[in-house]
Amino acid sequence: MSDRKPLMPKATAVWLVENTSLSFDQIAEFCGLHVLEVKGIADGDVAQGIKGHDPVTSNQLTRDEIEKAEKDPSYSLRIAEPKVVMPEAISKRGPRYTPVSRRHDRPNAVLWLLRNHPELKTSQLMRLVGTTKPTIAQIKDRTHWNSPNLVPQDPVTLGLCSQVDLDNEVKRAARRMDRERREATKEAIRAGTLLPTEETTAPADYDSDSDDDDGDGDGVFRPTAEIVQPREAPEAREETPAEEEARMFAKLKEMKGAQDEEPSDEDVKR
Repeated sequence: MSDRKPLMPKATAVWLVENTSLSFDQIAEFCGLHVLEVKGIADGDVAQGIKGHDPVTSNQLTRDEIEKAEKDPSYSLRIAEPKVVMPEAISKRGPRYTPVSRRHDRPNAVLWLLRNHPELKTSQLMRLVGTTKPTIAQIKDRTHWNSPNLVPQDPVTLGLCSQVDLDNEVKRAARRMDRERREATKEAIRAGTLLPTEETTAPADYDSDSDDDDGDGDGVFRPTAEIVQPREAPEAREETPAEEEARMFAKLKEMKGAQDEEPSDEDVKR
């Protein structure tokens, strides 16, 4: 038997009771009603004022199917397949509905989430608690009208969200933070940073096996990062008399060779 039921089950049951000889069990099974409810329709105690709906004209049931069921009381009616396939309507998930009796607990739940899960984004808090962005901002800035009286309370205990929803949002925030941390590390490597800030600002390591300067045997604190001083250019060395004399003779020799290469006046006239 198909899980689909007629569009108007009570009106269809009224029409089947009035126009067919089907048993109460067959009508109840086809329309998704209780047998006593169908019996009440036949007695006139149930569905008073409801006009019967013909399932044959609405293409939900065929005459052959009705005749087959009338001949065999154990036969189960089958709803006819629709001639036109309608796509299923996908409903967008709207904001979470919060009962009126629980709405005054939402600021307390937001405060609890801000203290215990600061990694959650504002949009995640809005989905979990069903509150608005300005309310969350006021609670963060302590400008909420009831800020002095707010008490952190678990939203799961208050019934504002389920534990599964809270765990899913926390896992999603953890994945996002891990992804942002990896991207920041890649950017730091591209920029030439050797060590992250957490390592360079960490307290110095204590080395108890090294000798200290004061000789008291307390050990030495070694810094986690060393400051590399720029290399200084080597100082100019003074020349010795012999080196200076050799340099002068070499310079004179170069000048003499250049004069020999220049053409004389007689060569020019020729």
